[in-house]
Amino acid sequence: MAQGARSKARKRALDILFAADLRGESATDALDRAVEEGSAPSNPYTAELVRGVVERRERIDEVLRQFSQAWSLERMPAVDRNVLRIGVFELLFSDEVPDPVAVSEAMALVTELSTDESPQFVNGVLGAIQRSKSTLV
Repeated sequence: MAQGARSKARKRALDILFAADLRGESATDALDRAVEEGSAPSNPYTAELVRGVVERRERIDEVLRQFSQAWSLERMPAVDRNVLRIGVFELLFSDEVPDPVAVSEAMALVTELSTDESPQFVNGVLGAIQRSKSTLV
């Protein structure tokens, strides 16, 4: 799949995860609703990311808590929290995405959509997870 298509799929997955997070609902429910309403993501990778993050959310959040040092998940900006969840999913549970791509794509999303401090924070957290990957899987 072309890199541009995956980048768009990640952004759409982030939109769904972010909206569900703010509403306090399951992202799977939000995804299913989009499908029912006819506004389903056109790229199947979007659904794969959303469902993957939801299915492994407990482990993903556990890893994020371990590596985000002074930042609790609740204190993080919602965009950063959900970008990190996508990044951790791709790092630990997706064989299709090379680790450096997962990190750089997460950086691109927060650079575009979050605070000025977010890229450095996300890079630090995902970089540490990537370096420790063998002990986490």
